[in-house]
Amino acid sequence: QVQLVESGGGLVQAGGSLRLSCAASGRTFANYFLGWFRQAPGKEREFVARITWSGGTTYYADSVKGRFTISRDNAKNTVYLQMNSLKPEDTAVYYCATGGIRSTSSTMYNYWGQGTQVTVSS
Repeated sequence: QVQLVESGGGLVQAGGSLRLSCAASGRTFANYFLGWFRQAPGKEREFVARITWSGGTTYYADSVKGRFTISRDNAKNTVYLQMNSLKPEDTAVYYCATGGIRSTSSTMYNYWGQGTQVTVSS
């Protein structure tokens, strides 16, 4: 079993920044992927970014490329999502998840955190 706990969400004005954290505990897998997803009210959960625990290879959704940066600290079993130049449309509950398949589909991720709310005011 893997446990994931997100933190760092909050309310920020448009153009501002937030850094989300996802702390993993329990069994972790070096060749797994850690992904960030988000879900806004009335919308489907969408992929934001992913990183490999081992090599640190990253991949981003077009909507956040150049503004968000995903990184990991293996010693702390923690993955971060640095979000800059935030827009009102970034408002959502942000979830981290981990799984063994390289994918942007939420169905390919086995373990999920509880989510953290990010609200960007205009």
